[in-house]
Amino acid sequence: MQIDLRDRVDVGRLSPADSERELRLVMQRVWGYSEFLPLQLEAMQSVLSGQDALVVMPTGGGKSLCFQAPALCRTGMALVVSPLIALMKDQVDGLRECGMSAAAIHSGLSADERRSIAARINDGSLKFLYVAPERLLTDAMLEFLRDRPIALIAIDEAHCISSWGHDFRPEYRELWRLGEVFPGVPRLALTATATSKVRDDIVGQLRLDNSRMLVGDFRRSNLTYHVARRAGGLNQICSVLDRYRDSSGIVYCISRSDVEETSSRLNAFGYRTLPYHAGLSDDVRRSHQDAFIHDQAATMVATIAFGMGIDKSNVRYVIHAGMPQSLENYQQESGRAGRDGLPAECWLLYSSQDRQLWRRILQDAPEESQLAGQEALQSVLDYCTTVGCRQQELLKHFGQKLEQPCGACDICLGELQLVDEPLIVAQKILSCVLRVDQRFGADYVSKVLIGSNEKRIVRFGHQRLSTWGILKEYSRSDIRDWLEQLQQQGYLARSGEHQVLVVTEAGRDLLHGTGEPRLLRAISSRQATTAWRIVDSWEGVDRGLFGELRELRRELATAAQLPSYLIFSDATLKDIARRRPSTIELFLMVHGVGERKAQQYGERFLSCVADYCQRAGVQLDPVTLQEGADSRGAGHHGGKATGAAAQQAFELFEKGMGVEQVADLLQRARSTTYDYLEAYIEHAKITDATRWCDAYEILRIETVADYVDDNRLKPIHTALHGAASYESIRIVLACKRNRVSRR
Repeated sequence: MQIDLRDRVDVGRLSPADSERELRLVMQRVWGYSEFLPLQLEAMQSVLSGQDALVVMPTGGGKSLCFQAPALCRTGMALVVSPLIALMKDQVDGLRECGMSAAAIHSGLSADERRSIAARINDGSLKFLYVAPERLLTDAMLEFLRDRPIALIAIDEAHCISSWGHDFRPEYRELWRLGEVFPGVPRLALTATATSKVRDDIVGQLRLDNSRMLVGDFRRSNLTYHVARRAGGLNQICSVLDRYRDSSGIVYCISRSDVEETSSRLNAFGYRTLPYHAGLSDDVRRSHQDAFIHDQAATMVATIAFGMGIDKSNVRYVIHAGMPQSLENYQQESGRAGRDGLPAECWLLYSSQDRQLWRRILQDAPEESQLAGQEALQSVLDYCTTVGCRQQELLKHFGQKLEQPCGACDICLGELQLVDEPLIVAQKILSCVLRVDQRFGADYVSKVLIGSNEKRIVRFGHQRLSTWGILKEYSRSDIRDWLEQLQQQGYLARSGEHQVLVVTEAGRDLLHGTGEPRLLRAISSRQATTAWRIVDSWEGVDRGLFGELRELRRELATAAQLPSYLIFSDATLKDIARRRPSTIELFLMVHGVGERKAQQYGERFLSCVADYCQRAGVQLDPVTLQEGADSRGAGHHGGKATGAAAQQAFELFEKGMGVEQVADLLQRARSTTYDYLEAYIEHAKITDATRWCDAYEILRIETVADYVDDNRLKPIHTALHGAASYESIRIVLACKRNRVSRR
């Protein structure tokens, strides 16, 4: 069944408000989404107004919808430039599942398949055409498409156009020609990772002269970031996998040999993993990728050759078992976790050997590339050794600022602690560097500080130094971290081919007591609760039903030969298990359920829900229609803020009366009066909660609400350890919703 959304109106003549209504209708009918993610509406309206745009959104930010939704509102076919067959196939399958006509042209097609696509282009029945740049830019292809009605041109993974980017592809350089071949057709360039230098390069290379530049917030509030020095790396990896035994994840390694060894050893321990790297044959890589997409293997162990074409939404963890090549790489690779919006973990395990390995890999590159590569590696090392919030450090690299610590990284969550008397510890370290004549690297210096008697130390007589063993109460891993932290803070530097440590001018001042170093160390037993425990995304979810829904999804996906997440995401299954709907109308209220999928899968899922509820003795439809609207952003009125009493309450609140006064005057329960107050705040569009809550309480609630699932009350209350009442949380969230709606 194809959903008919063709040309209901001439969108080019619509006002912004009317075009928003059209887009919202398409989003709801096709994908089951009632709200736009940040910058989606602006990008879509740029297309509808015929204006070019560069859209930079973090992975999972909804870039594809920025061109897919407006394409359904315009006459003609959407032309999508994409670099990988896997990426094209994934998006084409997703569009078809939603009832759209889509196809991809690539080297794997037969002659009959190519002729079929050409016929659909000719008769106007194909709405989305995906094609690689080198195939699109042939004279024959451009001539064939030149006179066809084109709705828009989307250039995905646009960072590939820039030599400053982390994945430069020369064929992207010629895409400026599309503006000449298809004049007047809006072009949308999209990427997940681009610094300001790369963004400017994309605009210049594509000749997007009068385009809008839409740069989203790179913060991923559902991800927790952890960094640790690699020590017994396999055990560190296993500790993460053990928390997600039935979930999907990715382990990135630097070299092919590391991939093979890590996958083999994990499988020997009973984990379900597959290797992926460029040394495997195309058939093996394709087979392993398909197994991962269809949940037949829980974990993919891979080099950076894997992942760009993967749109798998339910990846619960991404582990870098070695330093990534750049922060751009890390942002994109770690961003493959939690694309469904549910909590996920990102781990980076690093060692000094990683930097040397990357230096060897880069040594055959042109000198300019080597220098850029070294600069990128230093940025990664600075991120690993920062003593501040991880997300603040990441956002700073991309030219953004996070005013408050994220509350969702190892440092913010208290998994690392400040060293007592850091000045004294730092002075001992710097003194040791000077006493070995600044001729040795971090590995050697750390051994002197812990009091090692290895042959080289004895040969140089350094066991007789006053600094030998001066930090023997600490682990060598801690000292290595502090050496890196002191370098990141400017007290130490590396010098020469062998990267020996030298004390900087600031370091010499520190030896005389001028300066305030910060040194962090891992706590022996994790005292802080990680964000995935704080954020109770399982609130109200029937776990037994969720398990049966996952099994049904797997059966349907296997029968259709599709990835499970293209049927429904985990977030959608959780919402079904939370709502337990009994009718198609209620099923359509579930997050991520559009008309096509409701018709295609609704009866099967409703039957599964009904059977489970009967067997388990639990109630159908525990979430009311009104509450359902609330969870999707329509606001909460509790079903009580209506009628004459509510209107009286509004008038009393308008006069400045408090909840207790209004409750007494109207002879209503306190809880009911808070319903009236929340409805009044929304009705009056009040954005400042200080009339009812103090400023510190508001700040705490809003900070936690930024990373708690769906702004539900209980997990916010729990995360604050009961320090804020449910009533205060409701008031603050109501004011926050009003601020968001005004943007």
